Amino acid sequence: MHYMNEKLQANTGYQLAERKAIQYFALLYDQVLDKSYVTTLTEDIQKWKKNHIHHSSWLSFFSRRKRKPDTRDYNRYIQWLNYTGKLDDYLDRSVSYIYMRDLGKALDSPDTHTRIQRVIADVKEHLIESSANGGDQPEFMNLAGVYRWAQREGIETAIIWVINKLRSVSSHIPKEMDAEQAQRKLIKIIIGVILHVMEEMDDTVLPVERARRLDEAIRLGYSYGLTYPFIDDLLDSQVLNVQEKEQYSRMIRAALLSGSVPELGNWTANHMKLIQYIHSELSDAFEYIKEHQRPDTQQTFFEQAYVFFHSQDIDRVKDLTRATYTNEELYIPVILKSSSSRLIVRSVISAPADEGFEQRTFFYGIYNQLADDFADMVDDMRDGPVTPYTYYLKYHHQRPDLINPFELYWAVISYLIHNVYDSDAMAREVILDRAMNGLKRYKERVGIEKYDETMEIFASGNPEFNNLIQKMVQKADDVDFLDKLLRDQMITHLKNDAREKEDFFNTVKKVREQINNQLKITKPQGIPAMKEQLIEAANYSLEGDGKRIRPILTWVMGVNEYGLDASAIVPLLRSLEYMHTASLIFDDLPSQDNASTRRGRQTLHQVHNSATAELTGLYLIQKAIGEQSSLDQFNAETVLALIQYSAQKAEDMCMGQAMDLDSKGKALTLEQLNMVCFYKTGVAFEACLVMPAMLAQVKESEIAALKKFAYHMGIAFQIKDDLLDVEGDMLLLGKPVGQDSDNNNSNFVSILGLEGASKEMWEHYCLAMEALEEIPRNIAFLKHLIHYVVNRDR
Repeated sequence: MHYMNEKLQANTGYQLAERKAIQYFALLYDQVLDKSYVTTLTEDIQKWKKNHIHHSSWLSFFSRRKRKPDTRDYNRYIQWLNYTGKLDDYLDRSVSYIYMRDLGKALDSPDTHTRIQRVIADVKEHLIESSANGGDQPEFMNLAGVYRWAQREGIETAIIWVINKLRSVSSHIPKEMDAEQAQRKLIKIIIGVILHVMEEMDDTVLPVERARRLDEAIRLGYSYGLTYPFIDDLLDSQVLNVQEKEQYSRMIRAALLSGSVPELGNWTANHMKLIQYIHSELSDAFEYIKEHQRPDTQQTFFEQAYVFFHSQDIDRVKDLTRATYTNEELYIPVILKSSSSRLIVRSVISAPADEGFEQRTFFYGIYNQLADDFADMVDDMRDGPVTPYTYYLKYHHQRPDLINPFELYWAVISYLIHNVYDSDAMAREVILDRAMNGLKRYKERVGIEKYDETMEIFASGNPEFNNLIQKMVQKADDVDFLDKLLRDQMITHLKNDAREKEDFFNTVKKVREQINNQLKITKPQGIPAMKEQLIEAANYSLEGDGKRIRPILTWVMGVNEYGLDASAIVPLLRSLEYMHTASLIFDDLPSQDNASTRRGRQTLHQVHNSATAELTGLYLIQKAIGEQSSLDQFNAETVLALIQYSAQKAEDMCMGQAMDLDSKGKALTLEQLNMVCFYKTGVAFEACLVMPAMLAQVKESEIAALKKFAYHMGIAFQIKDDLLDVEGDMLLLGKPVGQDSDNNNSNFVSILGLEGASKEMWEHYCLAMEALEEIPRNIAFLKHLIHYVVNRDR
């Protein structure tokens, strides 16, 4: 009975929304037929163009030195806007647009105007400061920047949670889907929900309550945003076959109608792991949203969610080869899905009812959707989905009854300006800015010839009006938007990040193989049996499944960054791994950590005995010194200085291990643990960075920045080890978990707890990233190395 009631309410909600969409479409349809929007919009554009058509003057000659830079150069573009005095207007239209589109506000409200001006002031200050400081990306695309914001708001736990979630989602997006777009949409939804929650708060909200609401907003934003990659994009892709798509859609529909996620059922072996992951994540997300719904908003949430899904589903199953769709069949689902996708956000956060928001958002949705469909028209014609534009392109010759979507777009704009926003001047400014910006971007992307060909099809019915539009597209200026700039930056960043990440792992794999091939110690002819036994023991330890991070790091810095000859530094690579392996042999001894497994197999003293292990460690240290002394392609004084530095770092590591042993069973302070950690782990990372820098004879200031980076990366690395010792998988780690707890050792988790240790790790991540900014070269490998350190599972 409960299921039937839910189903009835959902269907009733859809029918009500559908009736409203039909009425809206009828109004637009009439405007297209009688072309009444043309006269109205012509007057609007004549007023609008006064601020956007700039006639050349003799002053322009002197401004050539400060021409508009490419928007892909983010910092220079922001600086140019500020230099030319355009930044205020740029931010005014950009922030106003967000308030209209995402928050459903009317721009003629004094309260909204005050809020917009406050946001503009904050954003302007941030943009000017960040562009002056340099950096290759906006702060919110930088994990360190996001975490610093989280610290200011007191929501570090939520940010750590969502970073881990986003990483997991990214790793599960099938190759048939656009991973960058999927991630961008998900991040965009999370930001949108945060904006809604922030807009609901004022200065009277206490910091603790503000942090609670923002924490909840992040989790709700992720929970709702997850539907884009794993429902919308997945069903639009070719990952699943037709039968699987039907089964998956039935499951989603059942969840929305019944209020509970059904069991997974049977799936093909090809997609079982993917679907199991998606089902688990969506189930958790669904339950989280349900748990955070007030009783009076839960029905609204399910109704709007059903409208959103069902209208998408209707659109999704359309077939471009079918020539008989009516205008209503083409446009009603578009109105419904485009409005409900934003209406649902307020119900997700259980915001109070706001009739003005609901009305404005309902009418506004199709404006955005038609603009997006126009922008995607070339790709959509190739891929085959039915949109108003693809359908019109295919059938407008044989179907004179079809509404021209480009004409409908302008009718929507006219309706919004005058019927929804009451002819407000700022609303007109923002909406027309956005329309012209969309056409300019499309023209730039497809080229003049293709653009003119498109306009010939869609705009030939109103030649005089079209001439005016095209004049604006050609000559109008100051129609750029911050969200488009950030969107482009995000897509570029995600693509670059994915490429750099792939390069990082390819480099690690390639160099690791090279190093593994160089490590084995050969047994000369005629050596004593005992020395042969030592060499065999050393090779046993060296042959384990080691990550080789230290020599890999030295190779990358030496060869890729400083241009050293790869063959010339092979002795240095060997020495580092010999030193590191020796330290592990000593650490594992019964007199020290008493470990039974290392690198996925028995420790050396388990295979032989403690005495053999101790002697093997000493042997490897001597081999390391011998390797360093054979760096014969470098200046002798530099090599001597390197050996002296290496000896000092080896002393530090011994002291670190002694401090660690002395601390067993004792309760350490965080400061003491940081010191132990640095001497045990950080000095080795430092040596890997500093030694190739010494051979390359770089400046002391750069070496100082490298040391700072190594310090913080070393502590982050140790904290991650401590977290994995509690939460890790023994099969992945290659050693038992829970060793510190069993041995009653102090570590970051025992001192700070899991949550506190995670926060401390991310703090050192931020400090390491900030240290990288002091290095006068963009070392992508180090950025991805610190990412790997905090995100690894072994």
